[in-house]
Amino acid sequence: MAQVEATTERIVAADAETVFDALADYRGTRERLLPEQFSEYEVREGGDGEGTVVHWKLQATSKRIRDCLMEVSEPTDGELVEKDRNSSLVTTWRVTPAGEGRSRVTVTTTWKGAGGVGGFFERTFAPKGLSRIYDAMLAKLAAEVEK
Repeated sequence: MAQVEATTERIVAADAETVFDALADYRGTRERLLPEQFSEYEVREGGDGEGTVVHWKLQATSKRIRDCLMEVSEPTDGELVEKDRNSSLVTTWRVTPAGEGRSRVTVTTTWKGAGGVGGFFERTFAPKGLSRIYDAMLAKLAAEVEK
């Protein structure tokens, strides 16, 4: 099994604290940011950053649906890490200043991919599909915080 990684980033016209607070708000803002590939969203514990446990289903393709139970941590300032209790999936959100009133938001998702031919296709196509999903989410984030 090989490590698979997808990374997407966007510059947002809002300060880093505002952007981070929006991303860490699992009870409010976060659900509004989710594109159509996410369903069954439910906050099970917490709701604001560190200590939050949130559930969703992610339909990356018509045949591939991942049931995620994410545990959220904040290992450093400006960083949210979501670790799936059901798999090796880890998504890391980093928010850093990018000039006055602007922030860079980088989202990286990694997981242990399948082996063999299926793994080849997963490593080739899954990162592109996941990047499109997170591009849509980052566009919604920008619209939310740039109001």
